Order: sequence, then C-alpha cells, then structure tokens
Amino acid sequence: MSRLYHKIALAGVGLLGGSLGHCFQSLNLADEVTGYVRRQCSVEECLRVGAVTRVTLSVEEAFQDADLVILCTPVAQMPILARAMLPFLKPGTLVTDVGSTKLELVKELESIYLPAGVRYVGAHPMAGSEKTGPIHAYGDLFRNAICLLTPTERTDPDALQRVKELWETVGCKTAQVTPAEHDQLVCRASHLPHILATALVHHVLGEEKPKIQAKVCASGFRDTTRVASGSPEMWRDIVLNNRGPIIREIEAYIETLQRLKTTLNSENSEDILDVFSRARELRNDWLDQRSNGWNS
Repeated sequence: MSRLYHKIALAGVGLLGGSLGHCFQSLNLADEVTGYVRRQCSVEECLRVGAVTRVTLSVEEAFQDADLVILCTPVAQMPILARAMLPFLKPGTLVTDVGSTKLELVKELESIYLPAGVRYVGAHPMAGSEKTGPIHAYGDLFRNAICLLTPTERTDPDALQRVKELWETVGCKTAQVTPAEHDQLVCRASHLPHILATALVHHVLGEEKPKIQAKVCASGFRDTTRVASGSPEMWRDIVLNNRGPIIREIEAYIETLQRLKTTLNSENSEDILDVFSRARELRNDWLDQRSNGWNS
C-alpha cells in the first residue's frame, strides 16, 4: 500500500496509540509516525517496543507539519493538548481521536480546531483492554472492532470520508452516530459494565469480608470483574464526562435487578429458567455477530 501521509502524529502512545503506531507502520501509511509523550520513561519504552518511528516530549516537534493527528490521551487531557498543539498545526491538518465520551468533547474540540482551519472528526474505536502502556500494544487490536464516528453539522464531508477510510484501513467496521447518541450507546456497552465490575469488587473483596472470601473467587469472578483493573484516572474522567447517562443507566439496571429479584422470589422454576435461557441466547447471538465481523 502506498503511503497516504507524510507525517502522522499520535498524541499519547499507550495501548491505543501504540497499537495504531504498530498498525500504521505495518501498513506503510506514513513516512513518519511520531509519538508525543509526557515522561522520559515513556520515550524509552516506545522506542524499545517500536510503537512509533519517532517519539518526543516536545509539542512543537511532535505536531509541526503533521498531516494527521490522533488524540489518544485520556479525555480530560485532549482539549488541553489541542490548545497546546494548535500553533504548530498547518491549515487543513486532519485530526481525530479515540475518546470514549463525545458530547462535550466534540463541542470543545470543534471550538478549538475549526476556527484555525484544522479539520476535526470525532471517533471512538470500541477496542482496548484493562492493560495499559505501549508494551501491551499490538497491530491487530482494531481488527473487526466497531469504530463510532461522531460528525456534526460543522464536520467537513471530505474529512469525514478520510477518517472513515482511516479506521477501516486499520481493520475497523465504522458506524456514524451523533455525539449524544454515542454517549448513550457507549454508556450501556462500556461505562455501565465498568461501574458494575467496580461495585462487585468492592462488594465481594471489601475489607469487611472474611479473608477466605478472596480464595474462593475463581475464574467466573475474574472474568466478570476484569475491566475493574483499568486505569482509575481514565475512568474517573470518563464517568465525570458522561455522568448523566451513567446515572440513568445505573437506575435502569437497578430496575432490571429488581425484576430479577421478583422472579427469584416467585420460586417459579420455569420463569427462572427462562431468565437464564434468554440471557444465554442473547449473549450467544452477540458472540456470533462479533465472530462474523458484524456482517450477519
């Protein structure tokens, strides 16, 4: 594949940024893939694992003459970094991001970039892990993942098409939603599960529980609570940015638990069996669709 960009700049080279760096290099998409990081130890780690072709602590060095910029930092840091890089971006530069909340973020980033002639398109690839850092990055992270694009009435159509093609090139399936729709959909699929996993860890492994409790927690508990090992700082930013939808989904989930509690109290074995059977059917259908690349 011929190179599409002279310089791609990654603002943050953790799991997502590092995986994009590996992918861009393997696909030969750019002459240079530069990573911007904030700590010297991150510079050394990025170079050691080969996540980017060049890495720097300098905002100017990272973003000067970039054709494409991808914001891969925690959501709260994106507007701060957007303002810092703006003096070094040329008009027409294409910017996208991997932020997991969108309504407020898109408004703020558009207000920063668009008046300067920088083209911005919000995006969120639904891929990741509880693990962090470039050491865990790999080029196939985005294969068959859904990437939600969040254009607005201010989005440049050509920029939207180029961002769509970019995410599809790295292996994603794309879908377009509004920023508000994004936050509601992702709240159910990602934010609520993290809240539930966090609550379950506190409930089961809290200091007031007997020490033997931890010893009897096996693979079921491990798998159910996996995401609770994610970055606390990142998740603090996410829940603060999407607090309203998250609270509404917690309340809706409590109602679901209350209905399940009522079913259990009824001691009706057929109704109880139906609850578990329907859940298995729904989950298996979802797994089949994922394995088929959402083509069915």
